[in-house]
Amino acid sequence: MPLRAKVASSVSRTAAALSRAAGRGDGSVIGGWIGLKIDPDLLAHLSAGRAIALISGTNGKTTTTRLSAAAVGVLGRVATNSFGANMPTGHTSALAKAGSTPYAVLEVDEHYLAQVLEATEPHVVALLNLSRDQLDRAKEVAMMAQLWRAALVRHTDVRVVANADDPMVVWAATPPADPVQGVRPPHVTWFSAGQRWHDDSWVCPECGSTIQRSGEQWWCTGCPLRRPDAQWTVEDDGVLDPTGAWHKVTLQLPGKVNLGNAATALAVAAEFGVRPVDAVSRLHTVTSVAGRYAQVDRDGRNIRLLLAKNPASWLEAFDMADEAPTLLSINARDPDGLDTSWLFDVDFAPLRGRQVLITGDRAYDLAVRLDVNGVPFQHVRAFGEAVRAVPPGRLEVIANYTAFQDIRAELDRVN
Repeated sequence: MPLRAKVASSVSRTAAALSRAAGRGDGSVIGGWIGLKIDPDLLAHLSAGRAIALISGTNGKTTTTRLSAAAVGVLGRVATNSFGANMPTGHTSALAKAGSTPYAVLEVDEHYLAQVLEATEPHVVALLNLSRDQLDRAKEVAMMAQLWRAALVRHTDVRVVANADDPMVVWAATPPADPVQGVRPPHVTWFSAGQRWHDDSWVCPECGSTIQRSGEQWWCTGCPLRRPDAQWTVEDDGVLDPTGAWHKVTLQLPGKVNLGNAATALAVAAEFGVRPVDAVSRLHTVTSVAGRYAQVDRDGRNIRLLLAKNPASWLEAFDMADEAPTLLSINARDPDGLDTSWLFDVDFAPLRGRQVLITGDRAYDLAVRLDVNGVPFQHVRAFGEAVRAVPPGRLEVIANYTAFQDIRAELDRVN
């Protein structure tokens, strides 16, 4: 690297280490921020010479990144932003901290995908899903799909692993070829993990007509856009690869959605030449992801943490949670988005019949929503009060981003 980049990288590592030593956080943002101030091209310099995978989407990025890093690790050392700092500062810090590695798997905030594509020149990009998130400051879903589509037009050499079940992703991943300009569509490998949330993809992003569905299939009623055939699919408790071979997947992570994340990880690793039979056992080593799915024993209660930040992820969280006392926590701080109206897009009916507790800055918003859904609840002012209010045994905790981090801090920043 140029001397300026070497200095910037060294300062980045030092700043991150000081942040961790001071208990100010894991250093995954501050290190990159300072490094980029010294050398604005530091991310590009750190990316050079590495084979890189980028993982992006509204939900599942952090888990899929961790699973993909484990799978690619068959080949050698992998740099990754394992704590979910998914903007260029986080990528820069992660690569600087890792030093020289042949591979990197980076989670990317969907808003920053085009910028990170430009800086890192990845080998493969995985596109997971698109749904509404942070309504007051995030782009509308079709606008985000358009940004992805435009970015891929400029990077047709990158290999794409994309979700065949999401019409927005399919449209974004298949920009039209332009023979006059010498633009060809990207090479796309499709995976199917099953998608239960459909409420952000009833309208075709190409022509505005209605999307129709029947079983796993979907198609536009006004243009040729339709579900492509998937090369990687979830079947029972395993994954079918493009050859038709079935691989049993044993995870320590709950829910069918994580089986889908595992299928994506295997597809990403395959783009680096990793055989599924070699990668599948490594997926079992992932136990929790930056606190997600972590289990902590406290005062006779086994507390499990589930992160849910938008309607689609709450739907999956209810599927993961056991029939046990459940604490729901909602904040509306800047990282969450200030608008909580999305709560009315979540069906809380699966919580009926269990002890439900609520807390967080916007607990009263949640209280109104639960009352509309006919779900009895108890309001508690602090996490410790919730622990004391439930009998010994399992306590499921479902929280949005900053509420999740507050509870994670109460549990000593469990990872």
